[in-house]
Amino acid sequence: MLNPIAYLLLQVLDIYKWIVIAAVIVSWLIAFNVINSHNNIVRSILRILWALTEPVFRQVRRVIPPMGGLDLSPLIVFLVIATLEYAMTQWQPLVELGW
Repeated sequence: MLNPIAYLLLQVLDIYKWIVIAAVIVSWLIAFNVINSHNNIVRSILRILWALTEPVFRQVRRVIPPMGGLDLSPLIVFLVIATLEYAMTQWQPLVELGW
């Protein structure tokens, strides 16, 4: 059984993972002209996703800039989140054993 703080952190990481996925999908839909970014509702969703993801993506882009027009920052953020989630679930039983 997980510590309540660890459980809350895992839930926040999981939600943020879905936000990153949504931001990537929306950017693809805009790039292929599937959705119109001039629509007020779409623009509001874009602003929310940008505000939630861009500060983290910007930190990753400082280290790994876009290569040939391909931005790898969402992939790196996704991998870091997955690694943190795995580490937290594996670390918790060791803490309970007294390690």
